[in-house]
Amino acid sequence: MITNNSELYIGVMSGTSLDGVDIALCEFVNEKVYLKHFESYPFDDDLKQDILRVINETTTLKEIGLIDDRLGRMYAKYIAQFLEKYSLKSQDIKAIGLHGQTVWHEPREGFSMQIGNPNRVAAESQIPAVCDIRRMDMASGGQGAPFAPLFHKFLFGDLGKKNAVVNIGGMANISILNDELIGYDTGCGNVLLDGWCDKYFDLSYDKNGEIAKSGEINNKLLSLMLDDGYFKQSHPKSTGREYFNMDWIESKISSVFEPKDILRTLTELTAKSIVNEASKFDIDEIILCGGGAKNSFLVERIKSLFGKNVKLTSDHGVQEDAIEAMMMAYFAYLRIHKIPAQLGSVTGAKENMIAGGLYEPN
Repeated sequence: MITNNSELYIGVMSGTSLDGVDIALCEFVNEKVYLKHFESYPFDDDLKQDILRVINETTTLKEIGLIDDRLGRMYAKYIAQFLEKYSLKSQDIKAIGLHGQTVWHEPREGFSMQIGNPNRVAAESQIPAVCDIRRMDMASGGQGAPFAPLFHKFLFGDLGKKNAVVNIGGMANISILNDELIGYDTGCGNVLLDGWCDKYFDLSYDKNGEIAKSGEINNKLLSLMLDDGYFKQSHPKSTGREYFNMDWIESKISSVFEPKDILRTLTELTAKSIVNEASKFDIDEIILCGGGAKNSFLVERIKSLFGKNVKLTSDHGVQEDAIEAMMMAYFAYLRIHKIPAQLGSVTGAKENMIAGGLYEPN
């Protein structure tokens, strides 16, 4: 039952992994959020390949523009399906939080680009759309990422114990929920695993880590990867597919290899790089979310390496794959109410800014 002082927001997220479009309907009431409905829709495969091509190769302004609008149409189509399934009307929804698809993130240059035409989304849905969350933070000297820690604190900040929330998407980010909110990208999450599976096993991902489990760790290669400069940087820091990609893997390999052994090594890299960062803080529990939380072998490795409590967000009442879409609903809520996003301690921004552009239909 929707209470009189509640507001409904939709969050839309398609992450670095390009494995789907997640949509969440969230009710905000009395400074709490409740997940009402959640759906995940398939990412158009032709569009996925075109996005990967413009990220990895030379492109044109025309191609970027066309992909931007195709993304907007895809988002709008799925939002319409979501509204119809749950018998929702446009006027029921206060706003849509639209992350868009990141095609480049270069914080050292103060630059991050997410595409997915919000004008198209607002016009077709007849719901205001909030997007372009990162760049106001960057204009204030911040990394523009990650911004998940603020939502993690909103969700789990009152658990009364020393926690870290780790979202394992294409990249992995950590939120330290102690007195001062700290968060940053630990490095690669699923992006290297998925890329390797696509190239060598013709699979979009390694379900439950079954292929990795059958391989052996190449300890020399793992040490070389962990010696990468990104892992040595202090926070705040953020990264993306423009850094961690297939070229990055291949630049580290200098001998003949078994593909399953490299996948095992990459899985250990993701687990170890997460635990290495979590171990720098006085925390008792890691709470996992994101697509990587579905990889049971990866979760097993994180538990073994950490040696303390490792839980899933579902253990605390929120399903793992809904967190990021819920986060976008939260940032739409902040923007509509003109509440500055308290991200300075996370991103390094000089000032906490009102984040996101607002696109309103007629």
